[in-house]
Amino acid sequence: MGGTGKTPVVAAIAQWLVDQGQRPAILSRGYAREDAVDGVVVVDQSTPVSRAGDEPLMLARQVRGATVCVSPDRYLGGVLAEKLGCTVHILDDGFQHIELARDLDILVTTIGEIPKGRVIPMGRLREPKDAAARAHFLVATDATAGAASAEAWELGISQACGVRRTPGEPVGIREPGAGNRPNKIVAVAGIANPDRFITSLREAGYNVVDSITFPDHHRYTAKDLAAIESKMKGSGAEAVLTTDKDGVRFESLSPSFPLYRVPLIVEFDSPDALFASVKAVLG
Repeated sequence: MGGTGKTPVVAAIAQWLVDQGQRPAILSRGYAREDAVDGVVVVDQSTPVSRAGDEPLMLARQVRGATVCVSPDRYLGGVLAEKLGCTVHILDDGFQHIELARDLDILVTTIGEIPKGRVIPMGRLREPKDAAARAHFLVATDATAGAASAEAWELGISQACGVRRTPGEPVGIREPGAGNRPNKIVAVAGIANPDRFITSLREAGYNVVDSITFPDHHRYTAKDLAAIESKMKGSGAEAVLTTDKDGVRFESLSPSFPLYRVPLIVEFDSPDALFASVKAVLG
């Protein structure tokens, strides 16, 4: 049901494809958009988040050589992308979107989440665990290659790798550019698994004196800013750190406190296995 780190993996694969001379299209349904127009939205860096959706806008900014198409009809998005010259499609969050044929299914999960999970509404799985065997490749978040291989074997998937995500240096949201690392911070996250973001900041050496979480894809308001500022002043924090995904939703507001987004650095263990599988289906 989200929170396993699919979008950073999509960004990494898209960037690899760009580096290989491909023109990738990232096809997204644009979940939780406020302005969900008919047809296809081709997202660029200036597209309003209300029209693009938070994850598509984030991806368009992270992978400059990719074309991000947003539409509930992802087939239609792919047709338009090919007319724009795209050579390969990446379906973000599409394991259950079986209407589209695919050459490679990559399943992103955490160790134990599927074998020990239960189907909604009793758990967080969208399908029974046996469905995982449809995947050609497993990426296990915050796991080593060995742990990922063991998980893949249990799920009936032939190939696997681990991926480690670490926080990068903070970047100002209203005033882009890296800032000095603050000593005390408040962590703010409106994502599927906010606790993982908060934990990652602590593991990276940040002194997280307080935190505040919101539902996934939350639309921030002036009232939210006031609540965050109150938390910051009450805890003696020097700044607020949030995720890349939350960052695009804060841009239309004017916070009166230092607010930074924290990009994720993705490292695969080992990258050769994953990208060899991607390369094999390119023909």
